[in-house]
Amino acid sequence: MMKGTHDNLKQLPVKKVFMQYFVPSLIGMMLMSINILIDGIFVGNGVGAEGLAGVNLAMPVFSLIFAISLWIGIGGGTLYSMYIGEQNFIQARRVFSLSIAVALVLLFVLGAAGWVNVDQIAEWLGANADTRAHTIEYLTILFLLGWVIALQQLLSIFVRNDGSPTLSMVALGLTALVNIVLNYVMIFVLDKGVLGAALATVIASVLGVLVLLLHFRKKQSTLRQFSFRWSWPMLNRLCSIGFPSFLAEAGALVFVAGYNLSIVALLGTDGVAAFSVVNYLHGFMFLSFFGIESALQPMISYYFGAGEKERLIESVKVGEKASLLLGGILLVAGLAAAPLLVSFFGLDNEEVRDLAVQGIRLFFTGYLFLGFNFVYMTYYQSIGQVRPSMMIILLRSFVFLLLLLWLLPKVMGVTGVWLAVPVSEMLVSVLLVLFVRNQIKR
Repeated sequence: MMKGTHDNLKQLPVKKVFMQYFVPSLIGMMLMSINILIDGIFVGNGVGAEGLAGVNLAMPVFSLIFAISLWIGIGGGTLYSMYIGEQNFIQARRVFSLSIAVALVLLFVLGAAGWVNVDQIAEWLGANADTRAHTIEYLTILFLLGWVIALQQLLSIFVRNDGSPTLSMVALGLTALVNIVLNYVMIFVLDKGVLGAALATVIASVLGVLVLLLHFRKKQSTLRQFSFRWSWPMLNRLCSIGFPSFLAEAGALVFVAGYNLSIVALLGTDGVAAFSVVNYLHGFMFLSFFGIESALQPMISYYFGAGEKERLIESVKVGEKASLLLGGILLVAGLAAAPLLVSFFGLDNEEVRDLAVQGIRLFFTGYLFLGFNFVYMTYYQSIGQVRPSMMIILLRSFVFLLLLLWLLPKVMGVTGVWLAVPVSEMLVSVLLVLFVRNQIKR
């Protein structure tokens, strides 16, 4: 048992506990998102705008794989921390072993079905004559080996919940560094193009998994003793609690596909290339907000299991402040450095560069609200109340987003496309302030 860390959850001030989880979680998530960003930078410089657009068209499948890992990981991690808070270590270990088994089965089934139908899936995602070959190359690797990427994320969640957030950060950091080196070798030395970028990400994830396995050698690790027993009630509860995380990441799939289809109708391949830049940067920024979720989830679940109501509410307040501060920093960075950020992708077409700069400056306004919404989604999910958490996700990622993607471009053209996400996030934040925030704090 990681008694030192679990004792700290009860004894240290909530702000200090939050920082102990948040700093390594934020760094770890941002390092993980570098894997996605590096792919884009190397593909843009080494393959060109068509390769960049092709990879972006395959991103919904990456989002789906990541969604499954979050679904099982956050659901299992929440139950795990609740059982630790109750001092029920046998059940905690059973949650972990069940989570790993279920996730791998789901990912193998998805991979097999996707690999058999890869051509059709590329067409569904909007690939055309310019991007089809690149999209299929990237999809093939995701379907065959994407389970490795998901396993790293799943292990990272449980290792963090078991009291080793720093090891999770180190694993993700090493993964990012290896990915940078391998991307350069695959694309510029071996001339493997988009296929090489996908392989680099998977190989780097293998290293991340090996680093995380070091946690299981620690004598104080609760996870060290494997305890598998199939349990339908536990699986049902695990999947129910984790489903909002799946839905949130599936919303990213809808976001990418919806934006691709909207912007290709307005501007063609150039528009998709510009959105690819915005989406790569968004992937980097978006995962930084998962750092807040990753910090809050073990805290809230533990305090809920241990009956520490005052600490639970204080955790929400700390999360609010952190999310607003992070959102403000990312917005200022986007407004000030948009041309510099776009230049990293090595695009020759000036029209594509200008579109991407405009997109960054408009799109990044949504970060003022996104983190706030994440805090309340995480709160409800971490105490096992799935319905309110799902309602937040459905509104921000499906109902408002799809409605705005349909409506705003008709009124504002491409500006409306860029503003669909910020307006969706803002509407959800307003509803939370009006109907939820004060109720929770009472």
